[in-house]
Amino acid sequence: MIQRTLVLLSLLLALAACTHAPPRNPLAQWVPSPNFEPRRPVLIVLHATEQESAAASLDTLRTGNSGGPVSAHYLVGDDGATYQLVADELRAWHAGPGRWGTITDVNSASIGIELDNDGSEPFTDAQVAALLRLLEDLCERLDIPRTQVIAHADMAPTRKRDPGFRFPWKRLADAGFGLWPQAPLAEPPPGFDPWLALRLLGYPLQQDDSPGYAATVRAFRRHFRGDEGDALDAEDARILYALTRSASP
Repeated sequence: MIQRTLVLLSLLLALAACTHAPPRNPLAQWVPSPNFEPRRPVLIVLHATEQESAAASLDTLRTGNSGGPVSAHYLVGDDGATYQLVADELRAWHAGPGRWGTITDVNSASIGIELDNDGSEPFTDAQVAALLRLLEDLCERLDIPRTQVIAHADMAPTRKRDPGFRFPWKRLADAGFGLWPQAPLAEPPPGFDPWLALRLLGYPLQQDDSPGYAATVRAFRRHFRGDEGDALDAEDARILYALTRSASP
């Protein structure tokens, strides 16, 4: 009886080992090398679910939908409950088309965090506190630069608006996450180009992209002004000047 139990345990351990073994190409001889590492995200993208509840969003993020399957690494409920749906080292389907700076495949380079919010309500204190704890963990554990926390709308301004103008970016900045202009704001020097500054920050602007300009300005102002204006003004220029100076090495 004992021998049979030991044989059964051995088989179970062998099956478990096979389950976690990396996929191997049958056309090649497996000669493993230790010189590799998991995917290393360098960016965190914040989203708003724009649904009525965390339960509804958990369903959306784990099933096929009419527009195709979507996912995220984490979902933070409005009560502060935090759920992980995709392992950090894997590529979640949260960003879609868009870019940030030189990153053209944002899904491959980022962690996606969904925030349970219907798109019109304020973000709760419990939710923001939970998000800050999560950001602290991710930036520390995965060595993601703390400045590299952006909105979904920042990297896809013509398609997305989330997490929206009500999101408290200043509170995140006070905790050390994301870029924020340091007061007092100085007047930019003569010849300062705000469009070039937007590109330097990472906003996806192309030459002769007139429709995209307004969308990008709206994304920028949601993030740094808390409104949805679509034209740059003198205050925007001062903010951009401060941001590009703080972002410079």
